[in-house]
Amino acid sequence: MKQGWEIKKLEDAVEFQRGLTYSKKDEVDFSDNIVLRSNNVDLIINKLDFTELKYINPAIEVPESKKVKKGSLLICTANGSKSHLGKVALIDDDYNYAFGGFMGQVTPKEKLDSKFLFYLMISDNYKKFINELSDGANINNLKFSDLGQFEIPLPPLPEQQRIVSILDEAFAAIAKAKANAEQNLKNAKELFASYLQGVFENGNWETKTIQELTKVINGYAFASKDFKPTNTIKSIKITNVGVKEFVEETDNYLPDKFKDTLKEVQVKEGNIVIALTRTIISAGLKVAVVPASYDGALVNQRVAALVPNEKLANQSFLYYFLTTNGVAKYVLAHVNTLMQPNLSINDLKNLPVPCPSIKEQQTIVQKLDALSTETKRLEAIYQQKLLNLEELKKSILQKAFAGELKTEKELAV
Repeated sequence: MKQGWEIKKLEDAVEFQRGLTYSKKDEVDFSDNIVLRSNNVDLIINKLDFTELKYINPAIEVPESKKVKKGSLLICTANGSKSHLGKVALIDDDYNYAFGGFMGQVTPKEKLDSKFLFYLMISDNYKKFINELSDGANINNLKFSDLGQFEIPLPPLPEQQRIVSILDEAFAAIAKAKANAEQNLKNAKELFASYLQGVFENGNWETKTIQELTKVINGYAFASKDFKPTNTIKSIKITNVGVKEFVEETDNYLPDKFKDTLKEVQVKEGNIVIALTRTIISAGLKVAVVPASYDGALVNQRVAALVPNEKLANQSFLYYFLTTNGVAKYVLAHVNTLMQPNLSINDLKNLPVPCPSIKEQQTIVQKLDALSTETKRLEAIYQQKLLNLEELKKSILQKAFAGELKTEKELAV
C-alpha cells in the first residue's frame, strides 16, 4: 500500500440508511411520491435509470432520511437475482425521490470523496467481495453488517480527488471508444442486412411458395414424459431455434422406439428449422440450420422444418432469404398475436419466395457466403475491442486503488 494511505472498513468510512417500506395497497398509477427500486440502478453501466418509476400514495410522508441524497450511493440490498445484489449508482442530484425497502443508501463521511467511493464499489475487488458473501448459499439480501466489512484503501482527500479526476478522464475516453466500436459493429450488421434485402428485391424472378419449393415438416407432439437425458434420439424443440442460431441442449432425448415410427419428422444436417411459437422477437425471425450433431433428430411440436427440393431451391439460398427483413414483415403481418406471436403452418407454407434458377441461386450464395464471412470477421474484431476496453477499465481501477495511478497521459485509450 502506498505511503500515507490507510485501510479502513466501509462501516467506519460511511453512513448507511435502509430504504422506505410500503405495502402493495400504497402503490398508485401516478403521484409526486416516487420510489426508486432495484430496476432503477443499471447493472451494466452503474447509473440511475428512471425508465420505470414506482409511485405511491401522495398522503404518505416520506422522511428525509429515506430520500436519495446527492453525493451518496444507491445500493441494491435484496434481489431475486444474485447478480444484481450490491450493484450501485452514484446519486448525482437531489431528486426528492425515496428509495425502497430493498435498497440502501451509502453516504461517505468527511474524509471520503463520494466519486472515489463509487469507483471503489464498481471495482473487481468489490464485486469479488459481494460474490463471496453469497457464494454457495441461498442469500439474496445484503446486510450492512456484512457489507461494512469491505476494506477500502483510503488515501488523503486531495489524492482521492486527483485519482477521481484521472479516472473520470480515462473512463470518458473508454466510453467514447466503446461507442465507436458499438457503432461500427452495428454498421457491419446493417450493411450485410441491407445488401441481403437488396438481393431478394429483384423483380424479374419467378415467385413460388415455400410449399412449392420444399417439403414442410410439421413437428410431432411428443409427451413431456418422453424426454429423458438417458435416451439416445435427439429432438428439436422451440428452445433449439434461436435467431439465426441453433442452440444445442442436453435434455432433448427421446427413446429409440420413435426413430423408425416417426421418420416423417426426421431432419438432416443443413435442413432449416423455424419456431412457430414466438416466431419473431425483437432481434428477428427465429430460424436456424440443423447442425451435424443433430442429423437424424426428430422435430417437436411448434417447430417446422424445411427440406428443399434440390431441383428448385438451394438450401443456403432459402436460409438467407428467411433471414431478410422482408420475411420478418410477412411474419409480423400473419402472426395471430404480438404478445406470443404464433405463425400457422399454412401461413408458412404460403410464404412467397423470389426464385431464380438453381445456377443463379448458387452464384448468389457464393457471394453472400463471402460477404457473411467478412462481416463476421469485422464483428469479431469489434467484439474483441469491446472486451479489451472492459479489461482496460478493470486494470485502471486496480491500479488506482493500489496507488499506482500516475498521469492521464499514461492511460491514453
